[in-house]
Amino acid sequence: MSDIQVVRHPRARGWKLKLDPATGRATLTISPRARAADALAWAHGQQGWLAAQRAQLPEARPFMQGATIPVAGDTLALRWCADASRTPRREGDALICGGNVEGFGRRVERWLMRESLRVLSAETGEFADLAGVSVARVSIGDPKGRWGSCASTGAIRYSWRLILAPAFVRRATVAHEVAHRVHMNHGPRFHALVRQLLGEDPAPARAWLRRHGAELHWYGRH
Repeated sequence: MSDIQVVRHPRARGWKLKLDPATGRATLTISPRARAADALAWAHGQQGWLAAQRAQLPEARPFMQGATIPVAGDTLALRWCADASRTPRREGDALICGGNVEGFGRRVERWLMRESLRVLSAETGEFADLAGVSVARVSIGDPKGRWGSCASTGAIRYSWRLILAPAFVRRATVAHEVAHRVHMNHGPRFHALVRQLLGEDPAPARAWLRRHGAELHWYGRH
C-alpha cells in the first residue's frame, strides 16, 4: 500500500482515509497507538471507494502547445515556436515561447510565477495603502493547503496559482491577507475590514475557491 501515506495524529480516533483533491494522494490518519498494519489492511479494502474518488479528481491540464490557460481573468493560448525567444512573451491572447520543446511547460510555469508575483505585489500595495499598513515582503509559493498567509513580521505569501483564478477571487484573497496586518484573527472586525478594503462581499470568492480551488493545482500536471 505504498500509494497511501500513513499519518499519526494525537487526536485521531479510529482510522480515516482521505483523498486530497489538490494532489490526488491518499492519506490514512490513525491514532498514535494504532497498529499501522491493521489500518493499512482496512484501507486496502477501500480500493473501490478510492477509485471512485480518483475518478472525480480534476482533469490534469499540462502546459503544452495548443493548450489554453486562464491568466488574470483572460484566456491565453500556449504557442511553441522554434524560432521564438526562450522567454515566453504575451502577444494578444497568446503566450509564445521558443527553445527546447521539452522544457516548454516549465518555461510557461516560470512565466506564470513571475506574472503572479507582479500582479499580487501590485494589488497587495494597493490594499495596504487603503488599510494604512505596511507589508514587509510579498512572495509566492505552491502550497496545497492555503492560498495566502500573513506573518506577524508583516510578510505575506501567496500561492502563485491565484493568477489562474478569476480576478475577483484573487483580489479577495489579497484583501484577506492585508487585513491580517491589522487583525491577526478572523473576528468580526477582521471580516468587516476585508469587506471594506474589497468594496464588496468576499463570500462569492470564498465559495469559488471551495468549488474550484482544487482544479488550479492540476494546471501544469500530466
